[in-house]
Amino acid sequence: MEIDSDQIARIVYLGIWGTVLVSYFLISRTQGIGQSLRHLLLWGLIFVGVAAGYGLWQDISQQNRITVVSEGGVALRADRNGHFHLTLGVNGTPVDFLVDTGASDLVLSRQDAERAGIDLGSLNFLGQAMTANGMVRTARVTLDEVVLSTGDLTIRDRDVVASVNEGDLHVSLAGMTYLRRFARISIEGDRLILER
Repeated sequence: MEIDSDQIARIVYLGIWGTVLVSYFLISRTQGIGQSLRHLLLWGLIFVGVAAGYGLWQDISQQNRITVVSEGGVALRADRNGHFHLTLGVNGTPVDFLVDTGASDLVLSRQDAERAGIDLGSLNFLGQAMTANGMVRTARVTLDEVVLSTGDLTIRDRDVVASVNEGDLHVSLAGMTYLRRFARISIEGDRLILER
């Protein structure tokens, strides 16, 4: 099992909370240090605990980043960096995408393409795409199925044209070939609304 950066952040926050609680218990039981120093240390621990709790709350709240807004629409909430993320079922495999209106295609990283059952050895990387890191080669593929599911709503698309990036792409991109399937795309504050 691969641990991503969000899971590492949660582990760190939980570790800080554990340290704060254990330290509070130990310091409150210590008789050898002065009352003022003990209070100072306890207040310091409370401050660290509140900061860790706030960070953990931000992480937990990001887990619920997609909500249903209409019969055929969803709202995505921006992450702390202002980016919108979307998990789509690609050929039955959940793939995390960064929503990128600057990307022409739905672009899969090599790792995500392989997880979705695409044989990388059979791909012809004949296309080209300009990225922030320069020109990369791409291979055109047709995905059998792409599913956006929130539990309350399922939007299913078949025969979705996409590209596989030959370069070092850290996250797959939900670009315009997928986004154009929605009748309405709008940004309202920290929410991206997608409606059919």
